[in-house]
Amino acid sequence: MPNKISASLQLFIRRIIRSFESIFFLAKDLLSERNFIYLSCVTVSISSAFAVIILKSFAHNVFLFANYLNTFLKLPYSNSILPIIGILLTVFVVRRFLDGKIDKGTSHILHSVAKKGGIVPKKQMYAQIITSSLTVGLGGSAGLESPIVITGAAFGSNFATKYKLSQKDRILLLACGVAAGIGAAFNAPIAGVLFAIEVVLTDVTISAFIPIMISAATGALVSQIMLSRDILLSFNQEQTFNFHNTPYYILLGILAGFVSVYHVRNFRKVEHFFSRYKKNPYKKALFGATILGILIFFFPTLFGEGYESIRILSTKHPEILLENTVLKNYKNSEWILLAFIGITTLLKSFATGLTLGSGGNGGNFAPSLFVGSYLGFFMAKSIHLLGISNTLPIANFTIVGMAGILSGLFHAPLTAIFLIGEITGGYDLMVPLMIVSSISYAVSKKFENHSMDVKSLADKGEVFTSDKDKNILQSINFLELIKTNVKTINLENSLEKLVEHLSNLNQEIFPVLNESDELLGIVNFNDIRGTVFNSFRIKFTKVNEILKQPIDVVQYDDAIEIIMEKFENTNQNTLIVIKFGKFYGLILKLDILEIYRTRLKEMIIE
Repeated sequence: MPNKISASLQLFIRRIIRSFESIFFLAKDLLSERNFIYLSCVTVSISSAFAVIILKSFAHNVFLFANYLNTFLKLPYSNSILPIIGILLTVFVVRRFLDGKIDKGTSHILHSVAKKGGIVPKKQMYAQIITSSLTVGLGGSAGLESPIVITGAAFGSNFATKYKLSQKDRILLLACGVAAGIGAAFNAPIAGVLFAIEVVLTDVTISAFIPIMISAATGALVSQIMLSRDILLSFNQEQTFNFHNTPYYILLGILAGFVSVYHVRNFRKVEHFFSRYKKNPYKKALFGATILGILIFFFPTLFGEGYESIRILSTKHPEILLENTVLKNYKNSEWILLAFIGITTLLKSFATGLTLGSGGNGGNFAPSLFVGSYLGFFMAKSIHLLGISNTLPIANFTIVGMAGILSGLFHAPLTAIFLIGEITGGYDLMVPLMIVSSISYAVSKKFENHSMDVKSLADKGEVFTSDKDKNILQSINFLELIKTNVKTINLENSLEKLVEHLSNLNQEIFPVLNESDELLGIVNFNDIRGTVFNSFRIKFTKVNEILKQPIDVVQYDDAIEIIMEKFENTNQNTLIVIKFGKFYGLILKLDILEIYRTRLKEMIIE
């Protein structure tokens, strides 16, 4: 009986899905291309918003549950156990149901746009929701925004694929899903638009803003209707900007830049440490999660996203943070509170690295806001306690600090400025937000050329930047363009054999190889025209007499930019490709340019 009910339910769900699909296929036939994109972006954004609702609600309720255990059931520090359970469950789900691999961070979205035409695997529509809810929802010290971004991108990409939209429309809907996710996560539609433009679509025309704006607004609207204000990160700003405090905001911007560099480098070190242990993922998860649990035992605010502690920090009673900690008896000491805040700021990068490195899933968006708020509070409170100034609005510095670290880590100053502006309910702090974000970005950029998520792509030579030409070149897989079916000659061949090749092939360069397929030199048809059309010379000229060395060669693992630079420097149209010291094939400049022109037409979002 239960099996029959289950089968009937599955059949009912399939019929509903097919009905919706039929409606959209009909809409595609009836509507213009542009109007169907508008309908599509609304659909994608609603899906992304519901993913946000699920993730945020689960994480918030688990946080309340942990506090309930600590406070009412007299089970102190139970929140140190939950992250261990969450990370172990995440590893189990990934290995058992997700083929042992889960993509983390927005770098995978950038790679999808740059290399795969915006195609995101179907499993990302549900994999991120499940794994990040287990990791972060149960207290892992990471954020939900990166999983939300990947989920939104997956909704947009797969919707476009399902309804056979073009590559440019697929990338546009991918960006719409991203904008909706950020807009819904913070009730900040402008920040959603800017994040999609500034981070994902680094090259976009004005007309593409309309679908992205619709998506961000739809996501924020659904989130505002469905989620309570307690779940979303928001503030009631009480003080406005005082220009006399400008030097302190400049100082905060500088500190935010250096702390951003500190955070990203420590995070990479921890993640790299765990990346070496691949044989037993459960032991790795247990080891890393246990260390994380110990950190949370002493510094409970490292639990989960940390948004609750950010809100407390911006109020008039930040000492509440010391409740349910080993320092609860010293919560009235401002210096103890300051030390606690400072140490927690420095430990957050390790906690996030432990969470993700040991096998959990999440991102660094929420940690950046956490570190920024703690840094802003630490600096302003230090100035107060040292007697330098007693008029600094600590709440303002707590809020503005978030924009500084967000800008420094993700190299997205516009997103940082407008995100904090929107979640504070006004733009009275616009000037200090601009000051802190721009200075932090400049300092961070000085030491880290690429943002936190792009760094992994940069290490592979796959950076997606605001340079359109470079982006298109990087999307070209030159290995597919190498001509391996090439006629070669050796020193023993006669010129008659070469002439025979010339008459049957459209090939200008003939590699001369030894018995081990090592390159000895080349024979260029353009250099031997006089010899080829002279029968006497053909008969008495040897290959080694017309052999010459190539000006330059392409290595099999060269980046596409290096290859184009070699074409430019040598003024050649064809270059030899070498793999492991042996001849592999020929690469033609014309083939690369043809692909470039095709991709240029595909990637322009109108």
